[in-house]
Amino acid sequence: MTPVNDIDAWVWWLVGAAALGIPLVVTAMPEFGMFAVGAIAAAAVAGLGFGVVIQVLAFVVVSVALIAVVRPIAARHGRQRPQLATGVDALKGKQAVVLERVDGAGGRIKLAGEIWSARSLDTGRAYDVGQEVDVVDIEGATAIVI
Repeated sequence: MTPVNDIDAWVWWLVGAAALGIPLVVTAMPEFGMFAVGAIAAAAVAGLGFGVVIQVLAFVVVSVALIAVVRPIAARHGRQRPQLATGVDALKGKQAVVLERVDGAGGRIKLAGEIWSARSLDTGRAYDVGQEVDVVDIEGATAIVI
């Protein structure tokens, strides 16, 4: 059995990287993954025979560099809305054809190949059969049109 003091430094760095991977999975905090990559870099430096000071320096430099570069990119990506609208959001802004007179009380339109109940956004405005209207919102199963 090998005493603890005889285990190479690179093995300890890999153990540290694995240990940092556990909270990454449990907490979903990407910073732990960046520290784990820093530990892998330190293991590589240790494997090349460099001393403890250089190993720690490699760990710190790689970890800090990853946090400084990746975190702002991830934060910016998290704030972006998806480019592809789906569901009722995809219907907003589409044109429809009036099938039954649409006014503030109701009516019917053909929207995206389906028949929808609809009402006018402006309660004093009415649209006759055959007119094209624009969908501005969907409330439940009713399209709001102008």
